Formats: sequence, structure tokens, C-alpha cells
Amino acid sequence: MAAIFLSAATAFAGGAVYLLQADGLSCPFCAYGIEKQLGRISGVESVTADIANGSVRVVMKEGTNLDRQAANKAVEAAGFTLRGFGRTGSEQ
Repeated sequence: MAAIFLSAATAFAGGAVYLLQADGLSCPFCAYGIEKQLGRISGVESVTADIANGSVRVVMKEGTNLDRQAANKAVEAAGFTLRGFGRTGSEQ
């Protein structure tokens, strides 16, 4: 019974959250492309692009971090330029 409780408790613990700014993010197809590329990085749990402000929110699996170099490579592979990268905290 304790193991079930522990598993449920850790299921709600989140990983590091990063906010990226990308030049050229202007349409749903762009958002899909950048989400797809960033989602391929090991440890990424979820990626959400916000076209209105050119930002991308990346949530990592617990215990993992996003490397700026890996993020830059993925953003460039999607056809964009990374102009901002920062950790905003943890997913709750």
C-alpha cells in the first residue's frame, strides 16, 4: 500500500521548466515543427509553443535538465533562431 502512495506522490512531481524565445515563430505549422524538434531531445516531457509571443515552454522529466546547446541545435533544425533561453522553475 505504501508503494502505491509513493508512486502517486512522485507522479505529481515535475521536472525543470525552460522558456525559450525563437525568432520566426509565426504560424501553427511553425509551432508544430519546433515542438517536434525539441521533443526529440532526451529527457523532454512536453513542449508547448506560443505563437503570439514567439516563446516555447519545455518541461523536462524529473531529474533532467535542458542544455542550451541541445536546445539551440533543435531550434535551428526546425528553421528558427534561438534568441532567449532560461530556466523558469519546476512543474508543479
